[in-house]
Order: sequence, then C-alpha cells, then structure tokens
Amino acid sequence: MTATQLVQGFRPVHVAVVFAACASTASAATPVERPNIILMLADDQGWNGLSVEMAPGVAASRGDVFRTPHLETLAAAGMRFSNAYAPSPVCSPTRVSLQTGRSPAALHWTKAAPPERGHRLLEPTLVKAISNDETTIGEVLRDAGYATAHYGKWHIGGGGPERHGYDESDGDTGNEQASRFTDPNPVDIFGMAARADAFMARNARAGRPFFIQLSWNALHAAENALAATRARVEERLGGADDRRVAVAAITEDLDTGVGMVLDAVERHGLADTTFVIYTSDNGAGGGGGRDRGRQGGLSGGKGSVWEGGIRVPFIVRGPGVAANSWCHVPIVGYDLFPTFCEWAGVPAARLPDSLEGGSLAAVVTAGGRGGVTRPREELVFHFPHYQSGGTPHSAIRLGDLKLIKMYEDDSVRLFDLDADPGERDDLAASRPADAARLRARLETHLAAVRAQLPTPNPQFDPAAPAGDKRGGGGKKGSMKPKGRPG
Repeated sequence: MTATQLVQGFRPVHVAVVFAACASTASAATPVERPNIILMLADDQGWNGLSVEMAPGVAASRGDVFRTPHLETLAAAGMRFSNAYAPSPVCSPTRVSLQTGRSPAALHWTKAAPPERGHRLLEPTLVKAISNDETTIGEVLRDAGYATAHYGKWHIGGGGPERHGYDESDGDTGNEQASRFTDPNPVDIFGMAARADAFMARNARAGRPFFIQLSWNALHAAENALAATRARVEERLGGADDRRVAVAAITEDLDTGVGMVLDAVERHGLADTTFVIYTSDNGAGGGGGRDRGRQGGLSGGKGSVWEGGIRVPFIVRGPGVAANSWCHVPIVGYDLFPTFCEWAGVPAARLPDSLEGGSLAAVVTAGGRGGVTRPREELVFHFPHYQSGGTPHSAIRLGDLKLIKMYEDDSVRLFDLDADPGERDDLAASRPADAARLRARLETHLAAVRAQLPTPNPQFDPAAPAGDKRGGGGKKGSMKPKGRPG
C-alpha cells in the first residue's frame, strides 16, 4: 500500500480535536508571499537515524539498518544541514525552545526526567510547564493570519497547544501517546498524517496560509511498529537483536507517515508554496559522556551535550530552496522561530525581544551560503544534570571550536569539530588560550541568560551505592501525568 492510499484510506478512531475559526489580522497576500509551513519533529532520532547522509560523503552520518525512502526524496528535493543542533539533548526542553525561540538555559528548563539523588552536585530546580507569559510561534503566526495546528506530542504542559496559539491540536499530550496507539496506526503516525491532510485541504480551499507542527511520537514505543514492517526488517537484518529491529521498523513506519504528508502537499497543489522542515528533538541512544555512546561517528548520545546528544538530522524543502543542496553553517532549533516569522512576513518589530535565534531564510535561499545573525554569535548547550551516567556539563560552539565544561571537577575539553567531529582529540592542554577564551565566553553567556547551575550537595556520600543515585521517571512509553515532561 502506498503512502497516498494509506492517508486516503485511514480513518482514525477515538481522536478528539479542537478547531476554532480565527479571523485573519493580516492583509490578503498571495501564497508565494505567505508560504505554508510544515515542521516535522521526530523523537529521539539521531544524526545517523535516516538512510540518507547528513554530511556529504560521510558514511557514518546515515544509518545502514534504516530504510527511509520518503526522507531521501525530501532531501533530494531540498537542503540538508550538516551542522544542525537540537536546543537540548532531551525532549521537553527542545520542544519549549522551539515554541518560544529561546534557549533552554534562558527558560530554566534543561531536563525532562526527574533529578537524580545522592550525587556530588545538586541539580537545579526547573520550570516544568510553558508559561502563559511566553509568546509562542503559534501565537505570532496566528496573529499574522495563519491557520495553526499542532499534532502529536506536546509534552510541555501549560494547558496544551490551544492555550498557546494553535487552532487545532491533539491536546495536552505527553509520552502516553507512544504506547496508546498500535498496529494499524503505530504511535499514531498515520492518524497524525491524516489530520494534517484534512487541515491542509480545509485551508487550501479557504485560500489561507497555514502552519502545522507534526511532533511525531516515534521513535518512542518502537515495539508498536506495524507487524508487516517488523517482519520485513527481521528478514533484512537476520539475527539482529529485538531492540535494533524495533527501532528500524518504527523508523520505516515514520518514514511512511512523512510520505503521507508529502503526498498530501502534492495532492492539494501546495508543493510550490509550502516549506517542509524535518528534524529531531535530540540525539539517539543514551550517553552521558564521550565514551558512553557512538551516534553516527559522534560521541555521546541523548542526555549529553557531546555531539551525539545534540547534533540532529535537518532537511528543508520549499520555495527558493535548491534541490539536493547542502548548508554547513551551524544552526540550532530555536532559529526556526525567526525563520518562520520572516517567511510569513511578520515585521521584526512584532517579534519578542527575548528571541535568541536568528533567521535561516537567507542561507536557505542562497544555496547554503552566508551566516545566521543572532543576538549572540556562539551556540551554547546547557545540561546541569546527571543522566545516563553523565555528570552536569555545558558546551559552547564558536566557529569550528567547541568547549565542554564539566561541573564536578571544573575541567574543560576543547575540540576542533571541522577536523574532529567525533570529539576524540582534546585540545585543551595544547591550545590553552582558546580554551580560556571559550570558557570565559560560555560563563558570560550563561550569566547573561541567568542560567541555573548545579550546586554542591552537603549530604553527598561517595560510598553510597550507584543505584541510590537515580531519579524516578519510569520507562519509555509509560503513562505520565499530562503536562509533566518526562
């Protein structure tokens, strides 16, 4: 069955959606002047999580076990970013960052899971729901006359998407979405695609531009993949372990959902007036340090600000984007807020003063050349937490240099990412001036955004068993209270 047949034939059941008409506050314009925007956000999909390379000629930047033909098609028709970063190495901080255009450090929301206990340092107390005081991309685009929809995993509380600028959504959802939907609609992939199709059709008929965010639940609950897909993967991979098969299968099902969305764009005659963006909320696996994971030749994984935890796939297709093109400029997820606003013609004067991202619009239409102008040139990633065996740490990237600061022992690591993207050759001792310069800039940045830092634990007992140091939080795909990140 093709993606088109799936989206036309699938009928989601027991799905409650809310749609409220919203009068346009902007003057009429042609679709080319005000393009449609579709953002697709995968969950826990690493830099090498697709069957298409994320860096030209770098075999490790694609996954040999995956089959993602629709994403290969999207990449061939658009631009790939080899140096794209998620705002955070875990999910809900990235999600609130995308909505607000602000970094997790500035938002005081840097971890999803509960804090771990009994370590040398105490993790800071976090905000755990998006504030009504934050201005979201949904609110800005809706005020500019766009129809707005958010489907799938919201995971940042605050009353859900309709409280924060979205006309239509699946509600205040969290990880429960991942385990609730099984074959024939694994983790609601096909249901989400069908709802996006209907939203496109409705607004295409009305001649109204739209913004859709599809926050896919996959790769969560990989065991929920279609039985037929799993059988194909098992045959292809032979004696691969169950987890590897499940992840490859749900990845293939997710790619089918992407194909359904792309087919809908074509069927409704919107291909020439619609930007489609595909990326992920954080890296794959779990690696608290350089040697705790290897994601696409990168060090670390989810829960760390080593490259494997934050570098993610990123593809853009749309008006003025050259086919099969590349951009090597470092970008970060909170750049999307000002990018979408520029595409939508929102005047800069109407953007929140708190924005930390810079628009990608110019580099996207200039063949990947140029740069991104942000309030601060550097990219900073702040994870003052314990997770996956890693300790609290922060990182700064400026040009090709990246410095990681470890809070337990106040040490630093320095890497040249152009020569050493795998972060294997620590240059801190051989280039002390660069290390000192980046460290000072990192600390200045964190102070400027009033980032929360770990503090000494007066009750620390180094003799306590490691198992006593873990926080709660349950298993992936487990039920959690709505609005509470996990």
